[in-house]
Amino acid sequence: MEQPQRVSLFEILKVFFLIGATGFGGGMAIVSLTERVCVHEKKWVSMDEFMHGLAFGQILGPFSLNTCTFVGYYLRGPVGGILAASAFITPSFILVCLLSWLYFRFHELPQLQSALNGTNPVIIALIIVAAIGMGRSKVRGKDAWIMALAAFAAAALFDVSALNILVAATVWSLGRSWYRREHR
Repeated sequence: MEQPQRVSLFEILKVFFLIGATGFGGGMAIVSLTERVCVHEKKWVSMDEFMHGLAFGQILGPFSLNTCTFVGYYLRGPVGGILAASAFITPSFILVCLLSWLYFRFHELPQLQSALNGTNPVIIALIIVAAIGMGRSKVRGKDAWIMALAAFAAAALFDVSALNILVAATVWSLGRSWYRREHR
């Protein structure tokens, strides 16, 4: 891993606050935004480093938060990680408090439900764009595509956890490697 560039703590705070404020749609939609900003626009981390942080973050829980924390930690150590995480969750915290108040005040309006349902296609599109972009850069060869599609199907259709998918992929890869070595 190469040495990260020196980024000010204020810049980390500003960028992750904006990601937290503008990121909408959950995990992969926010990861896609984080990737675009941190890898492509700011060039703070390489795609490989970002993917390592994303993979590690998925094992531990809320991976969009963990990915932001990883980038902050990578750039400025523990203080950068804490700052990135805090800046990322602050807009959501404020927004959830405000929306909760509004919801309980106006929850009987049918227009509110219609407005919320209208955002679903945009969220799905963001997730598809993120998956395709990350897939193109990391998935190489027929076996890798089969594994990626199987992992996607397991997660999307059967709600299998990332940890179980990772274990299954590891077992499959080791078995495939052993089979190829034995049958050359």
